[in-house]
Amino acid sequence: MGSNYFGITDTGKLRSNNEDTFIAEKITDTDFVIACVIDGVGGYKGGEVAAAIARKAILKLLDSPGGDLSLLMQATIAEANDQIIAAKLQNKEYEDMACVLTLALVDLNKNQLYYAHVGDTRLYLLRDHSLIKISKDQSFVGFMEDSGRLTEEQAMSHPKRNEINKALGFTGNIGVQEDYIETGHSPFLPGDTILLCSDGLSDMVNKQGITNILVKEGTLEQKGNELVNTANLNGGKDNITVVLVKNNKESYAHEATRPITRLKKKKNLHAVQEATLDRVENEQHLATTDQLPAKLNPTKRMNVWLMVFGLIVLVAIAYFILRKNTDNTDQFIPVDNAQQVEQTAEFKLQDTLNKLKGNILILNDSVFKSPIVISKPISITRDSLYLKAEGTIVLKSDSGYNGQPFFIAAANKSTLLENFTFENFKNITALQKKGVLLKDVKFIKTDSLTNRSTP
Repeated sequence: MGSNYFGITDTGKLRSNNEDTFIAEKITDTDFVIACVIDGVGGYKGGEVAAAIARKAILKLLDSPGGDLSLLMQATIAEANDQIIAAKLQNKEYEDMACVLTLALVDLNKNQLYYAHVGDTRLYLLRDHSLIKISKDQSFVGFMEDSGRLTEEQAMSHPKRNEINKALGFTGNIGVQEDYIETGHSPFLPGDTILLCSDGLSDMVNKQGITNILVKEGTLEQKGNELVNTANLNGGKDNITVVLVKNNKESYAHEATRPITRLKKKKNLHAVQEATLDRVENEQHLATTDQLPAKLNPTKRMNVWLMVFGLIVLVAIAYFILRKNTDNTDQFIPVDNAQQVEQTAEFKLQDTLNKLKGNILILNDSVFKSPIVISKPISITRDSLYLKAEGTIVLKSDSGYNGQPFFIAAANKSTLLENFTFENFKNITALQKKGVLLKDVKFIKTDSLTNRSTP
């Protein structure tokens, strides 16, 4: 295998056969690497056969990737599903077989990652020593964990941990069923590493344990072997499969939009100290007399009187301004109701993010009325964030605003935005340069992505 990709599978300590398989290879004459983990569903006869069918179909259909890669990957998984169902119909011995998988297509030249997922295998992204789970487990326990209702430790030991909602071989025509195949697209920055794994790893080694191994010095092969060995040391209750891909280019600091600060010129410290001493001595002298110092020459005396007079004028102006504002306090200034709602929605979104305790926020369009007009960037300062819209939520740039919809702080390692529509923003792709993941995002009237949807 290449130095920037590696895969390994192991039977584990309790199983007699290995129903897992994987793909970790570079597509000939391209800059693409295919990474895939396939898990024959435990408890169903023929899981190993289903996994082999899916692997063969993926290698055949992705031998020359091009066009819309997300749609291509969906079509590939749908075809693998159809082949598994056809095999089940031909041989009743395999009528209950199925498999789950996570598939990644990495464009090393363009630093891009595309993925597709069905079931409870997983995709993680390691960036700057922070591990983020990108895929969502398609199971009841997985949903409870992802939504914060169960801790990771509770989910790992839950009795219904292995009961899944979706798999290849469960039903036909999954390619036309909305949301059956989870897909996404992410920047794959220099220094990034992705991990694809079966539940034989994630049920035996927690997120922190995985992170500790991945951030160590060493090759991908060494790290993959250590992940498998650790899972076996912790019990090895299932087959264990690991695939790693790393962007070996030299890593760089992610962009972060920062306010422009104008620095004042530094004054000579000695001169400042002397001036301060002179001012203190002068104030002490003035405090001991009822009149201006006699030693002041006429020019300096005039300057002092001018300063006093100017101060009186400023006080008078401030008084009249304050008085005018006070008199107008009770006046009614009509404001368009729609504009009030939009401004309130923008404030509500920022306030909700500020008060969020976890890393997952689901916005319902019955609460956040669309469109949410953005007049200044919404700040995302936490380490990671999964922000999803339920229903139709449009983030619309205010007519006088030309900036980005979000300010991504330097401390943020990963942000996933799902199911939003962006309207009237300029150069929205700048978000991806900051490592933002976009899933099922639509763009309307933007300079570079007009009427285009990103799966």
